[in-house]
Amino acid sequence: MYETIRYEVRDRVAWLTLHRPDKLNAFTEQMNKEIIAALKQVSVDEEVRCLVITGAGRSFCSGEDLGGVTEEMNHGEVLRTRYAPMMKLLHRLEKPVVAAVNGVAAGAGMSLALACDFRLASEKASFIEAFIHVGLIPDAGNLYYLPRLVGHAKALELAVFGEKITAKDAKEIGLVTSVIPEHLWDEEVHRFAQRLANMPTKAIGLIKRYLRESWNCTFEDYLEKEAHGQRIAGLTEDHQEGVRAFFEKRQPVFKGK
Repeated sequence: MYETIRYEVRDRVAWLTLHRPDKLNAFTEQMNKEIIAALKQVSVDEEVRCLVITGAGRSFCSGEDLGGVTEEMNHGEVLRTRYAPMMKLLHRLEKPVVAAVNGVAAGAGMSLALACDFRLASEKASFIEAFIHVGLIPDAGNLYYLPRLVGHAKALELAVFGEKITAKDAKEIGLVTSVIPEHLWDEEVHRFAQRLANMPTKAIGLIKRYLRESWNCTFEDYLEKEAHGQRIAGLTEDHQEGVRAFFEKRQPVFKGK
């Protein structure tokens, strides 16, 4: 079904692997389309309660494949037609999304990682705001997410100088959730994803939604949104299970409903 990505669901976790290892998983128009299709699949599949995005081989994603860039290219139109639809779907996905950054995440590849809810970095991973080196601005939502993660001043520094950020440095500035030793990589990524897949998925989706909306409303408006969201959460099966488990003094078994 897919040529540039691999997609499979195991134990309620969807695994989306960028699969152009010979090109460091660089984006092409075909890859953008296939990621969009996979994200749509994740959004409607009730079996999926967590999404992991990673890369094949030694790279997470090196950004746009520069082999397809021409002098006549309308970069703005490329963003509107290829990247914006992909990033909007990812932004709106009300399921937890993990970027398992196994190697370099550069350019739009870094943007993809920033758009995920959690970033797990291999100790050999690195991040590069590569746009400045070809006279462009960070795109694919990059400058929306970056200051929210590391603050305005650090985001400006990273974007303007485009220097390599090691996994260790990324952890120190709040860019990644954790750094994982290479020999524990597969085990720890699976463990993290499974933990999310076992949690109350509807509540996680609402947390994502209201965190996002809190940036653009007054405190009074947010309190009303909060009340609305809590009403929705209170009607879920997982809430009822959580209450039962509390009184029965056992671990809840959430179903994501």
